Amino acid sequence: MLKDFLIAPGPTPVPNEVLLEMAKPIYHHRTPKFSELFYETIQLLKYLYQTSHDVFILASSGTGAMEASITNTLSPGDKVIVIRGGKFGERWGEIAEAYGVSPIYLDIEWGHSASPSQVEELLKENKDVKAVFTQHSETSTGAMYDIKGIAEVVGKTSALMVVDGITGLGVSECLTDKWGIDILVCGSQKSLMLPPGLGFLSFSEKAWKMYHSSNLPKFYFDLKKEKKAQGDKTTSWTPAVSLIIGLNTALKMIKDEGLENVISRHTYIAEAVRAGVKSLNLELYAKNPANSVTSIKVPEGVEGGKIPKIMRDKYGVAIAGGQGHVKGKIFRIGHLGYIDKSDLAVVFQALEFTMRDLGYSFEWGSSYKAVQEKLYMEYKNYPTR
Repeated sequence: MLKDFLIAPGPTPVPNEVLLEMAKPIYHHRTPKFSELFYETIQLLKYLYQTSHDVFILASSGTGAMEASITNTLSPGDKVIVIRGGKFGERWGEIAEAYGVSPIYLDIEWGHSASPSQVEELLKENKDVKAVFTQHSETSTGAMYDIKGIAEVVGKTSALMVVDGITGLGVSECLTDKWGIDILVCGSQKSLMLPPGLGFLSFSEKAWKMYHSSNLPKFYFDLKKEKKAQGDKTTSWTPAVSLIIGLNTALKMIKDEGLENVISRHTYIAEAVRAGVKSLNLELYAKNPANSVTSIKVPEGVEGGKIPKIMRDKYGVAIAGGQGHVKGKIFRIGHLGYIDKSDLAVVFQALEFTMRDLGYSFEWGSSYKAVQEKLYMEYKNYPTR
């Protein structure tokens, strides 16, 4: 028998409570029952986003919400700054180019993070920039960006601050309104503990002003239609009913735990993972690692592509490999959403077994000790339930 464990940067595990809600008989979406649940879910999303502005639910992946961010605010030929330090920074640029928007790229070495001063310099050189697009954490590299600092410099201009928070929101602090984030994108299959299929984005008053001057084509992702529908506690188009039912439950779990506690949990789990990795004399890839995913350099003499494959197929633990030019050079352990201390025992057992299979030398059991010590320091003062 082989139990399967999902320890990837996304999709992430779904709690039983959420699965059970989604398994109940479906009901019609144009009914008072769904309207009340939908309205409540929007309010719960605003809590997660820490915003009083509009938040929208789209029947799409996070990429659909990224596209909606562009089509609802910009016009062909508009200049935008795109921070490009990984596959998902590249995606912002690819979407912009597809719609005839002109990206100015701030290229960051993969594994590194953009600084507010770099963004500020580009904004000074390009005073007609309409928006700045960045990641909260770059999922492909595991690098964390200084969103608060970048938003501060963008906020001094007329440009929009647009953030891909797909592996950042619900993991690390992200104060949408307080920091001046105009659009914050998220997806269901990360910290929100759901299957893939929903995209989310917030929309500030500054973003709405840009909407009225935007002339890019939009139909399904027209946020003005969604805003009007939300006023009636519904959606423009047929919603993903079961996923929204599950989302309602997942968001209640987050609120019951408390957003500060959720972020704290992600922080010490991430610190424990990094301690376990370092104990095996493995090197972290990201210079400023995120609390959502840990990227690890493949050591000399080890075939990197085999690490995720053996962990998944032989030991039942699904992690992720590298993407783009770091494919086979790094591997990534996800630790966001429905993840807690007990999951790490499974992860590091499988990792140690796999690395030994591949001939890598290390002190057997050292990762357990490092993880246990880190976690115990966090848990020793917790009250008994």
